[in-house]
Amino acid sequence: MQSRPTDEGTMRAPSPPPGERAGVRRPRSALLEIEHLTHYAYAAPVDLAQHLAYLRPRDDAAQQVESFELRIEPAPLHRRDETDRLGNARCAFTVSAPHRALSARATSRVRVGADESIDADASLPWEAVRERLRYVAGAAFEPASEFRYASPFIPALPALRELALPSFTPARPVALAAIDLMARIHAAFTYRSASTEVDTPLADVLATREGVCQDFAHTAIGALRSMGLAAHYISGYLLTTPPDGAHGAPLLGADASHAWLAVWCPQTHASPARWLELDPTNNLLPGQAHIRLAIGRDYGDVTPLRGVIRGGGEHKLEVRVRTRPLA
Repeated sequence: MQSRPTDEGTMRAPSPPPGERAGVRRPRSALLEIEHLTHYAYAAPVDLAQHLAYLRPRDDAAQQVESFELRIEPAPLHRRDETDRLGNARCAFTVSAPHRALSARATSRVRVGADESIDADASLPWEAVRERLRYVAGAAFEPASEFRYASPFIPALPALRELALPSFTPARPVALAAIDLMARIHAAFTYRSASTEVDTPLADVLATREGVCQDFAHTAIGALRSMGLAAHYISGYLLTTPPDGAHGAPLLGADASHAWLAVWCPQTHASPARWLELDPTNNLLPGQAHIRLAIGRDYGDVTPLRGVIRGGGEHKLEVRVRTRPLA
């Protein structure tokens, strides 16, 4: 079984600055608190449950976790907290006592710092980035290249390349092309709560042109990969009102789990490459209203809570998320 992100709070916001130049400025740091409750109620007792949770926000240069607590009821017989190979925190636990309900409540306080500005015009032409990601025998391996291939939730579909092509004109800077693709997906697809399930095929999303934030992120990632670029999935949280008052008005909707993406975006041949984050659901470049939980190839890599159980029968799932700024 696996939990479904509560996308009902995803909302639209004004587009990035018009024109080909898309510099982004970040304000000072902000302290945010997030409470995330996942509750399963079972029709029959569960004899044994083994779960894997990605509920602790990432701790890195962009954001620092000041406190975190994960309370699991019933108390697990075994619990292991670790970091996976991509730097995501995860918790594996086993509940062996018979139970008719399972709750996982994660409470986090995260300081989100000011990110560096990016000059989209200065990024390399997308064709040059594509070449840097190609495998060449004897050449240095580029770690970002693992995110340029199809993954279980994001297959290689001809429709994805058709969607991407208008944004990737010859020699266009990769950041500008990616931002343009984000805006076009936002305009062409309709956000509709509960219109898809976790396992809805991406081909169906492309056919109906509607979905939730997970679908928007998967669509953008697949389109970027179709052009030979590297893009990864980001799970996290979205604050209703950005702490910096960005875009001139509060974001609309309720706090929720959220999903967006990042594309590998070298600025020059000499400078270190960085990942440019994009939120196609809202058509904006994520800032301090976005708190990152985990990164992966797609949703399947970083499902907030998933596992296997023995018994239980039918079940009901409740997920609640609350985010608020503290300072």
